[in-house]
Parts: sequence; structure tokens; C-alpha cells
Amino acid sequence: MSTPADPTPTPEPSTESSAESSSAYRAAVTDLLGVLAYGELRGFLQLAKDAELAPDLRHQAALAQLAAHELGNYRRLGERLTDLGVAVEDAMQPFVASFDGFHERTVPADWLEGLVKAYVGEGIAQDFYREISAYVDEDTRALVTDVLADTGQAEFIVTAVRAAIRQEPRVAGRLALWGRRLVGEAITQAQRLGVERDALAGILVGAPGRAGADLAELGRMFARLTDEHTNRMARLGLSA
Repeated sequence: MSTPADPTPTPEPSTESSAESSSAYRAAVTDLLGVLAYGELRGFLQLAKDAELAPDLRHQAALAQLAAHELGNYRRLGERLTDLGVAVEDAMQPFVASFDGFHERTVPADWLEGLVKAYVGEGIAQDFYREISAYVDEDTRALVTDVLADTGQAEFIVTAVRAAIRQEPRVAGRLALWGRRLVGEAITQAQRLGVERDALAGILVGAPGRAGADLAELGRMFARLTDEHTNRMARLGLSA
């Protein structure tokens, strides 16, 4: 009996195309770590400013500790970028204008608005980066997940904001409007980054030899982002 002919083998990608794919993925990971690093650095600076607006030493100390946590995350991301042969300053630079613009447009009027911004505004961005991390390598995903993990920040902010609302119920309306403004600004920023940074967007949509999210999954992803924003506002005692 004759042996069936082997099926025509699938052509292996050329060395050049493999190198291009590897280069594109490296650029995407660099962008992801770079945007996270600058987000953590700006978060540290913003929380340090917010601590000065806190009503008492207890709240000042709590915000200072949150700021220190952000700075620690920035250092970890910088170390990973260094391991990849990229200076953290170079990885962050493409995102400076976008982040600075966001913070310039969303300057909190008082420490309560600063807390809502840290929880709601930053939370939307963090959810988006968590979604992106599902499509990167295991080591990068583990770092992103760990950096974005809640280590008590949310509990402190929720408790402080709810206590302020109980003490002065009328602030709830103002903070709810502030939260809606923040979500609009955060979504606009994310869309801008997706347009301006092809490598970062490429993590989601995929590339030759690397699967990404299809249109249905992208729709579910944005639905999850919206749902989590609504949940955050509810935890604060605010309407979304």
C-alpha cells in the first residue's frame, strides 16, 4: 500500500517578515509599558498635590501612601523597560502630551474631586490597559496585572467620598457631574492614543502570526469598560 502524499506544507514566514513581526510586537510592548509608566508617574505627582488639599493629617498621610505606591509601580515598569533595552524616558515620551493635556483639562477643585479623579478617571484607563494585557506575553501580562492591582486604594477613596456625602449630601451632585466629565475625557484620551500609536492599537487588533480581538470581542470589551465605570460611580454613592 502506498503512503498518502503529505499535504503541502504551509510556507514558513521569511526571516524578514518574522523580524518585522517581532519588531512590531516589541514596539507594542514598549508602548504599553511606557504609557503605564507615565500614567503611574503622573498619578504620583497628582496624588502628592491632592495630599496638600486633604482636610487633616490622617487623610494627608493616606494620600501620601497612595502616591508612594504609584511611584513604586513606576520604578518596576522602568526596570522592565531597562531589561528590554529601552530607557523609560524614551518609552514614556510619546504619551506626555496626551496625559498632560488630560490632567490640564481635569484639574480638581478640591480634595474630593481629586479622589474621584484618582478612582474614576484613572480607573477607566487602567481597565483599558488590563484589557490590552490579555493579548501580550505571559510575563508582561503578569507585570501589568500586578501593577494595576488594587492594594487598598479603592477602599480608602470610597470610604472618604461616602463619608463626605453623608456629612454634606449636596456635594453628591457636583461630584457626579465631575465623574461624568472625567469619563468623557478619559475615553477621548484612550481613542486618541489608539489613533496616534499604531503599535499600541495593534496589540488589540492583532498582527500576522498573532491573534487579536475580533469586532464582537471589541464590542464586549467596551461594554465591560462602561459597566465597570457605572459600578465605580455606584460604589462612591454617585449616579453615573
